[in-house]
Amino acid sequence: MSFARELEVARATALEAAALVNTFVRKGIKVDHKHEGEPVTEADRAASALIVERLHAAFPDDAILSEEVPDDQSRLKASRVWMVDPIDGTRDFIRGDDGFAVMIGLAVDGRAKVGVVSQPPTGITWGGAVGHGCWKELPDGSQEPLHPSDRKEPPGIRLVASKSHRTHDIDLFRKALGIDDEINVGGVGLKVAMVADGSRDLYVYPGGRTKIWDSCAPEAIIAAAGGRLTDTYGDPLIYDQPDLLNRRGLIASNGRLHDLVVGTIALLRAKPSPSQQGGSRTDPSHPCRPALMRVRQAVR
Repeated sequence: MSFARELEVARATALEAAALVNTFVRKGIKVDHKHEGEPVTEADRAASALIVERLHAAFPDDAILSEEVPDDQSRLKASRVWMVDPIDGTRDFIRGDDGFAVMIGLAVDGRAKVGVVSQPPTGITWGGAVGHGCWKELPDGSQEPLHPSDRKEPPGIRLVASKSHRTHDIDLFRKALGIDDEINVGGVGLKVAMVADGSRDLYVYPGGRTKIWDSCAPEAIIAAAGGRLTDTYGDPLIYDQPDLLNRRGLIASNGRLHDLVVGTIALLRAKPSPSQQGGSRTDPSHPCRPALMRVRQAVR
């Protein structure tokens, strides 16, 4: 099945919403807080309203789930569900940083199929549809295909990790794989897009705070590019369940690194306590080293 029309509608709508979000940057931002304590702004609500209106007009029979609209779970009866995060990385938006994006994804029968991630401050947009292709669009409208990196093992893995929700688990993971190159970015969509376009090799988030509108669009893009996005156990993300949370974390990789990363996390998860995980990847006394070597041999 071709998703060419869905991708083009999502692209045009995301660009329109990104332009709208930029107008709020210029005039100032009013910040409220949701009942969970998460920040929300007028820009979030305005972009959500615009996107929902455009998607409903183009695809009136599809369900739409937006972060800024209460989930009445009517989506569970639909095979096609649009998943909208009008500003992924609201904290970065409020701070005036660049780490936020407009995200529009489409899940069909519980799997991510179409995605667009548009970064308002830079004018860069990433898009893709499974089986149709993927691209990075520059502010001048030109597009280039996405190609994840070829890296398949350490050393030299380039990690992108959370800016607002980074935990000590990332330090343990870095030590296990000898990762020295890490950058921190706000929104999930931008981190996954950086893996999809090859500027980073890997994104790992071990927590359970992300929601399905955070992962749907990015997953479609990276899957179309040949990479992978799963939970930290290596299992696929499912988008037709009542629960909105991705409770088992996220791994986005170039595809070649994925099994090694899943295996490494499994080994670290099995260790009795963080205090017993000293040493480094090159230190023969590192408690995980023998098992890590077996994992690396198995996935080659």
